[in-house]
Amino acid sequence: MKNKTSAFLLTPLLCLPAFAASSAQNSSAQAATAGDGSLIVIRQRSGISELDTPAAVSVLSGQDLRSDNAQVNLSEGLGSVPGLQIQNRQNYAQDLQLSVRGFGSRSMYGVRGVRVYVDGIPATMPDGQGQTSNIDINSIERVEVLRGPWSALYGNASGGVVNIDTETGNQPATLTAGTYFGSYGSWRNSVKASGATGDGTHVGDVNYTLSASRFTTHGYRDHSGTQKNLGNGKFGVRLDEASTLTLMFNTVSVDANDPGGLTKAEWQNNPRQSPRGDSFNTRKSLDQTQVGLRYQRELTDNDQLTLTTWHGERHTTQYQSIPLAPQLKPAYPGGVIVLERKYSGIDTRIRHDDQIGSVPFSLTGGLDYETMTERRQGFENYQLVNGVPAFGEKGRQRRNERNQMWNLDPYLQTHWALTQKWALDAGVRYSTVSFDSQDYYVTTGNGDDSGSKRYHKLLPMGSLNYALTDAWNLYFSAGRGFETPTINELSYRSVDGSQTGLNLGLKPATSDTFELGSKARLGYGLLTAAIFQTNTDNELVVADSSNGRSVYKNAGKTRRRGIETSFDQQFAENWQMKAAWTYLDATYRNESCDDNGDCTPSGNRLPGIARNMGYASLAWAPEQGWHAGADIRYLSSIQADDENDAKAPSWTVVSLNTGYRFNWDKWSLDLFSRVDNLFDRAYVGSVIVNEGNGRFYEPAPGRNYGGGATLTYAF
Repeated sequence: MKNKTSAFLLTPLLCLPAFAASSAQNSSAQAATAGDGSLIVIRQRSGISELDTPAAVSVLSGQDLRSDNAQVNLSEGLGSVPGLQIQNRQNYAQDLQLSVRGFGSRSMYGVRGVRVYVDGIPATMPDGQGQTSNIDINSIERVEVLRGPWSALYGNASGGVVNIDTETGNQPATLTAGTYFGSYGSWRNSVKASGATGDGTHVGDVNYTLSASRFTTHGYRDHSGTQKNLGNGKFGVRLDEASTLTLMFNTVSVDANDPGGLTKAEWQNNPRQSPRGDSFNTRKSLDQTQVGLRYQRELTDNDQLTLTTWHGERHTTQYQSIPLAPQLKPAYPGGVIVLERKYSGIDTRIRHDDQIGSVPFSLTGGLDYETMTERRQGFENYQLVNGVPAFGEKGRQRRNERNQMWNLDPYLQTHWALTQKWALDAGVRYSTVSFDSQDYYVTTGNGDDSGSKRYHKLLPMGSLNYALTDAWNLYFSAGRGFETPTINELSYRSVDGSQTGLNLGLKPATSDTFELGSKARLGYGLLTAAIFQTNTDNELVVADSSNGRSVYKNAGKTRRRGIETSFDQQFAENWQMKAAWTYLDATYRNESCDDNGDCTPSGNRLPGIARNMGYASLAWAPEQGWHAGADIRYLSSIQADDENDAKAPSWTVVSLNTGYRFNWDKWSLDLFSRVDNLFDRAYVGSVIVNEGNGRFYEPAPGRNYGGGATLTYAF
């Protein structure tokens, strides 16, 4: 059986040489089509292409994400990335469900196990918890998704890195206005202005990009209405011949109802219902504002300094569907969570390019410091009216604590072009993560739960790349990653309040990944394949989840192994085709038991992870006139709990879009319409892992429609 599995995994790699050989003669023209942005995975080598990067990385343009889409969620445009499972929960109170190679699938809200950056500023907090709500699709220039061992160089994450660069203004100045309307009362209106006073090479040259949008929806499900306001800006100035300064700011405000999960019977009976949402008026509001500065200076012809600093504040209030009975216990922290977070950081790095004999090399060293202070309060989610609880109203305080988390990470990267064929990359990061909590709510039956914890880990990685031809590369890489428990994961020891205090017994999860990959340039496209295995110790998993609250545990050893393939091709001038397939076998390697004696057998699948995932799209995309496209997405069944006795069925959905693009003089107008889930498939869009009441299922919409327009004027 092992031999068959190995043969299956190796097949795509063995097929690449034939494709590469047939295209080697066109390598010069093909290389011109490679992405020329500096990838986050190896910033010291500016101008490297996706083909030459010795890592599993996918690069998408912002225009690809915007074209014929609603421009509301990243899940609309990232389906072509292998290894990335990104699901729209149809619940803007909980954010998207995003995982890379299965890391992050357990997250109850936001992004876990994956580092997210926007213009070099982490959208991931020092504890490893991140969000996508502040990402402005309207101003994205490029998205890079990194999977595998290279993620060790980015600290507190195991699955990968999502790096987003927003547009830098240039000449001529442009003004863009867009609108989208769709099913379930969905509206998005946006405006963007960009430009520059020069080409960026002269002292005093300024560039700018300003973007703002508003999105509202009644929601597919009952009690899922949302409104979201988002703003993003970037200003750059050439200070002198050797340095530039860039100011970045972002603000987001969301008010969203929370429909919650459904049992299997509820889903099959009426997937749009929200019984707990209506009864408890579950909802969430958040406001976040952040500002950042990036200073770059050419110290010498061979040395460059980059300094990035940022500060932000995030305020969140969430009403949960907690019944009355558990809240009567003196140790229970209530059903309303109020968080006030302040976060900041500074990342300083120096890059040196040099040569020893005939071997050029580059060396990048840096120090990353990030800190977050959180004021966490809990309140009852009811008030008594004539002795009867009225839920959805903030009551008495039941929790009050100050949490602080910081990380300090020195790191070093190096690249050596050993020969024209061989290249070596290596790096190491020493990560220190510290957590401290001060409890201010001490009453009878609820003692002082203050505590602290500190984690250390050395994270090495390395890769070796061999260019068989100008159009075909092979690489091998290995690295170690780790994940500390987030503040949310440390917050509870039991969902029913029977155990008080922080869950400080949790250990960080440590992962070792080995990857073999190959990339071949074909015509005006790229074919990639990677096989990998990740062994994890002390995997952090959901022990129990109920009424919107989760408790975590360490589950011992797990293993992820699989294959990722992708093909991106442009042909006949205006035709574009994309395809991706992912096979991921994620299982427990030993038996894991909780405090109640309930055990998960060795060999069970990790919940929340699809074993097979596929995507294919075909588009006719001329610069003007009619354009159209279609895509198909497949996801195999997903286990919903550790026992593997509940699962969401597999599904396949098809989407179509068409439109017309007018270009005249300084104006352009792009009209489009689309239909999603063309064949009206009833399916579960995402699952809530280990939900204690069996409410695992978050249904996806049936057939739905949308359309929009984008008007641009170039001055």
